[in-house]
Amino acid sequence: MDLIHRYFPQLTEKQKEQFAALEGLYAEWNAQINVISRKEPEHFYERHVLHSLAIAKVCRFNPGAEVLDIGTGGGFPGIPLAILFPDAQFHLVDSIGKKIKVVEEVVQALGLKNVSAEQIRAEKLNRSFDFIVSRAVTQMPRFMSWTRNRIRRGREAGSVANGILYLKGGDLKEELADFPKAKIYALAKFFEEDFFETKKVVYLKF
Repeated sequence: MDLIHRYFPQLTEKQKEQFAALEGLYAEWNAQINVISRKEPEHFYERHVLHSLAIAKVCRFNPGAEVLDIGTGGGFPGIPLAILFPDAQFHLVDSIGKKIKVVEEVVQALGLKNVSAEQIRAEKLNRSFDFIVSRAVTQMPRFMSWTRNRIRRGREAGSVANGILYLKGGDLKEELADFPKAKIYALAKFFEEDFFETKKVVYLKF
């Protein structure tokens, strides 16, 4: 939790309580359903919560913004972002039902009113959103095929124009060759921990 306070010092007491509750909730559910890595549990806040919140260093969502989290797994990056932006709306989807069950239980335990969850493949959705977020679920070309026509245009919903904010790692030159307008934000500029040395947020404007 010290990491979260260090990089996001303006949290309300309610947000601090919600972030503090995450570790215990995920430890309990992860013992039953493997939704996050069980290796090195002491890095939970760094490698799951703070990593998710890196998106907030690139874009701040406006009140009323509608954000889709594709391949959310156990709720990352959607749940930490929903805590940070309580006035934005988040829809978390995953094709695996037991992971969505965990999301629903965590959301209920935290009392989050701005999160909905659905077991569905991204390409089956028939709604549009202001932003799409995700954490390294597949290569960018395939991800883009899932998200076609899912971005709502012409509405000011964040500190950057509507689009995709994708957490990725490693060398992205080849993967992003067909996306010359993609902006890459190195997380090492925001966070000093070694884990973030090769991590990035890829932003695609629509």
